Amino acid sequence: MESIIRFFSTGGPVMYVILFALVLGLAIIVERVIYIQFKNRIDTETFVNRVIELIKSGNINRAIEYCNVSSAALPRIAKAGLEEVNSSPDEIQNAMELAATVEIPKIERRTNYLNMIANVATLLGLLGTILGLINSFAAVAHADAADKATLLSAGISLAMNTTAFGIMTAIPCLIGYTYLSEKTSEIVDEINENVARLYKHMVR
Repeated sequence: MESIIRFFSTGGPVMYVILFALVLGLAIIVERVIYIQFKNRIDTETFVNRVIELIKSGNINRAIEYCNVSSAALPRIAKAGLEEVNSSPDEIQNAMELAATVEIPKIERRTNYLNMIANVATLLGLLGTILGLINSFAAVAHADAADKATLLSAGISLAMNTTAFGIMTAIPCLIGYTYLSEKTSEIVDEINENVARLYKHMVR
């Protein structure tokens, strides 16, 4: 515990800014994983097949009710199309596209902040190191010649703490950003593919 306190105190106030960036980045990762993996998770194949079955049998109202069971993006987009199923194909398509413009950004929300946080944390680490080096050189300017090398090396060692912590913050943020970006792309592609399948049956 003492080593952690010393690590922070020797890094200066920049360390606390980096710590805030780390907490913020981890909070975004946790929130996005929960939303994507749990709140937006459905058995896509089962859902689409069931909706198609209901459309074929003419049970549009039951299909809409079935969509209401889930708050995931695909059921909401499908519901928008089903509500216009007796309209022209263009109106059905427009309704689904409008719903998609609302639902898909919810999946992509805040993920890009992780890339920014990683870059800012790294830059803050470098800034803290530069400020620490400036202070170190200023401190040894009036020191005895025999002590200058020792004081300078100690000051440089402490100044590097902020760079180390900045990189330590950037790594999980970049890993989270890469994972969430890949997962988001998969979900969006899956939504587009299944919306196209549903649309074909709605316009028949």
